[in-house]
Amino acid sequence: MERAVIIGSGNLAEALARAVAKSGLKLVQLFARNAARGQQVAALAGTQWTSDPAGLAEADIYLIAVSDRAVAEAAASLPIPAGAVVAHTAGSVPLEALPGQPVRRAVFYPLQTFTKGREVDFSQIPVFLETDDEALRPELEAFARRLSRTVIWADSACRAKAHLAAVFACNFANHMYAVGERIVRGAGLDFDVLKPLIAETAAKACDARSPLDVQTGPAVRNDFATKARHGDLLAFDLRLKNIYSTISQSIWETSKKI
Repeated sequence: MERAVIIGSGNLAEALARAVAKSGLKLVQLFARNAARGQQVAALAGTQWTSDPAGLAEADIYLIAVSDRAVAEAAASLPIPAGAVVAHTAGSVPLEALPGQPVRRAVFYPLQTFTKGREVDFSQIPVFLETDDEALRPELEAFARRLSRTVIWADSACRAKAHLAAVFACNFANHMYAVGERIVRGAGLDFDVLKPLIAETAAKACDARSPLDVQTGPAVRNDFATKARHGDLLAFDLRLKNIYSTISQSIWETSKKI
């Protein structure tokens, strides 16, 4: 399995196109409805672009890197050759969202956050695989290992939980950074003052046996006085005050079980 077509032009499609192009595999085409963005991503990866289904190139594997809600439509609407592999890249979409025969269906889910214009080392990204075609497993794994050092076989239920965990560890964590930025800017400070703290927190969590082992702060100590003062400072935003209270209680309840 050497020839790949990527369907989509978003953040993941860009990262995947770059990775495939650098891997020694052959990225024969990028298919995208958005002409400007499609041409941009194709140029970054040194491949051809089309938005015309009739011009879809022949390949061994078609990687669908579109929004979750568009996966099924993209797979069903394109003239993918019989016998080719169609793999979606979504964490929370089941394998069954893809049509079966005459194509071979699979999942190729890289567990990472992607941002337009930001290059990542794809070899460090865990890739979750799934297929209901036993004969396809060796080919799919060999393809994945050309791109990543960490390849994990997981069914849709397992992958959905991994995706949920990623939302907490990445999306929610980043939102907390944004909340922190809002608060320090309200004090006349720059977000830069929090960056060493963020870096050390992430480094400790990665180095520790478990993030539970390196939890710090007033919540883990159940410091009522400090939490009360923080609550007063959050009086301007009841929603943030409730978030603070809920997370603090979760930290305390979890820490008691350590």
